[in-house]
Amino acid sequence: MPDAREQLDQRCINTIRMLAADAVQKAKSGHPGMPMGAAAMAYVLWTRILKHNPANPTWPDRDRFVLSAGHGSMLLYALLHLTGYGLGLEDLQQFRQWGSKTPGHPEYGHTPGVETTTGPLGQGFATGVGMAVAERWLAAQFNRPGRALVDHHTYAIVSDGDLMEGVASEAASLAGHLKLGKLIYLYDDNKISIDGSTDLAFTEDVGRRFEAYGWHVQRVADGNDLGAVEAAIRAAQAETGRPSLIMCRTHIGFGSPGKQDTSKAHGEPLGEEELQRTKQKLGWPESPVFLVPDDVRHEFRKAGARGMAWEAEWRQQAQAYAAAFPAEAVRWEQFLSGQLPDGWDAGLPTFVPNDPALATRAVSGKVIQAVYTRVANLVGGSADLAPSNNTYVGDGGEFQAGTPAGRNFRFGVREHAMGAMANGMALHGGLRPYVATFLVFADYMRPAIRLAALMRIPVIFIFTHDSIGLGEDGPTHQPIEHVMALRAIPDLRVIRPADATETVEAWRAALTHHGPTCLILTRQNLPNLDRTGERPGGGVERGAYVLAEAAGGKSRLILIATGSEVAPALGAQKILQEKGVPARVVSMPSWELFEAQPQAYRDAVLPPAVTARLAVEAGVPLGWHKYVGLGGDVVGLSRFGASAPAPVLFEQFGFTAANVAARAQQLLGR
Repeated sequence: MPDAREQLDQRCINTIRMLAADAVQKAKSGHPGMPMGAAAMAYVLWTRILKHNPANPTWPDRDRFVLSAGHGSMLLYALLHLTGYGLGLEDLQQFRQWGSKTPGHPEYGHTPGVETTTGPLGQGFATGVGMAVAERWLAAQFNRPGRALVDHHTYAIVSDGDLMEGVASEAASLAGHLKLGKLIYLYDDNKISIDGSTDLAFTEDVGRRFEAYGWHVQRVADGNDLGAVEAAIRAAQAETGRPSLIMCRTHIGFGSPGKQDTSKAHGEPLGEEELQRTKQKLGWPESPVFLVPDDVRHEFRKAGARGMAWEAEWRQQAQAYAAAFPAEAVRWEQFLSGQLPDGWDAGLPTFVPNDPALATRAVSGKVIQAVYTRVANLVGGSADLAPSNNTYVGDGGEFQAGTPAGRNFRFGVREHAMGAMANGMALHGGLRPYVATFLVFADYMRPAIRLAALMRIPVIFIFTHDSIGLGEDGPTHQPIEHVMALRAIPDLRVIRPADATETVEAWRAALTHHGPTCLILTRQNLPNLDRTGERPGGGVERGAYVLAEAAGGKSRLILIATGSEVAPALGAQKILQEKGVPARVVSMPSWELFEAQPQAYRDAVLPPAVTARLAVEAGVPLGWHKYVGLGGDVVGLSRFGASAPAPVLFEQFGFTAANVAARAQQLLGR
């Protein structure tokens, strides 16, 4: 006969299960099985282990929790409601409805207590690794003997689907290499996917795989055994030299007589009849729905008192730290604020037309080197391409297991994980991350970039080797469609600078932006453009600007270009002028920044009366008719590139001053 404590624990767990099942049933949409199966281990984590304060979801030294299996969102929403995060019962009743705080998958910034947006499987897993990296780096920067500002864990609940995704494998491998001992993941090992049993496609020994990655692996035979789950988490906390995976054998749709351990419990409501049968089996009242017994609510709300005590203790420690290390305390506050320090841009390089031509990737490297001493939390690296991406800071040190204060990150050839980890670093707070690879591999990072935009977090994605200018590597590495594909993502800034000066200003725009930015940079050297009469930085912050006005100030034609194609557009302007055709050249490094300008400014740059417009960009022409109009034209690429030296490719594909001028004359002739 269970004692009173065990009975209360079971009521608490069943409350989570039934809130999830009731919400999914009311919405007639959702995933009840995962919350029902994982409720017990989540209950243990959230009520016995997790260091959090529902009254202040963002206090800096809280533990981070990621529900990587985001389809089981009602598990998280139930926990947030029950522990007192300000998510009301009415919010649970509006699960998946318009305007509710309980969308189908957890969304950062939308629901209090949600640390990251999850849903695409594997992304939460890799994002959590980034959070653990941030904790390790900040601890190395600030903690002193007897004075710790940073000391917390990152937890996640991950699913079979998460562990099947390649992004999780990449992140797990790197987490093991980095020995992230404060990273603890609970594996909801229910052996069911949408298609049916995981045996259909997933028969590997997961535990041995993670042991090979360098993880501490434990196996809990029954995920409903609260004592065993707690003991495993405590053992994981004690293992400080390796990340931990706790494999908990669970049962999807636990308690459902007809759907437990079947794929039917995964992605559809139980159904009214089956829901009633489940409640009967679990000894739960059939009505009212969304029931939270008083003793259950009281038990969960103890988290509030514990959380306030934890935070109060930390704030006392922080005060003592500030007294002992005042300079470090000021730096800590500046890191957490997300604001740049005064004078951060005082050392940015400047360029004039007579300076030697430089690749914009090289200029980007100069900017990073110039600002990293002033922006002391600027950290980053590349996917095994640091010499090519120019991202390595000469004396910044290496972030490795033995040197966690280093600012150069070695991600290896792991673009998927790199993007998601950068998101986790930004979400954790205190760091300003940048990550880099070739533009053609932006496709490998696209899910993470998309989530960064959805969450509006300040990650800088550096993409070099941006066009056919890559040259001899050929079409496999020449990104023809990638710039346009990135522009298609809402709330993402894409900046393709035309020369060194625009590159410096692109970095300024990226670092002062509170959302994600993609910097699109060249491999080949570009001339420094003449900006006579323009402010030194051109007009990058406005997205587009008049770089060279037509002779006499009245143009018959507007040439619009980005990146390396701005120089041939300027050459074409001179040819056209010699032929009596006055043309304006507009540099348009960022569509998004231009669209944010007032209509009057946009009309001043692209006067509606001048309908003869020619865009020039070494990529697909898709989308450019927004600016050139149906009567305009685009010098672009509607085919893949080729293997040859870059100057040959630009000549063969028509990105020359002569061809641009000829196309402009053809346009006027129409």
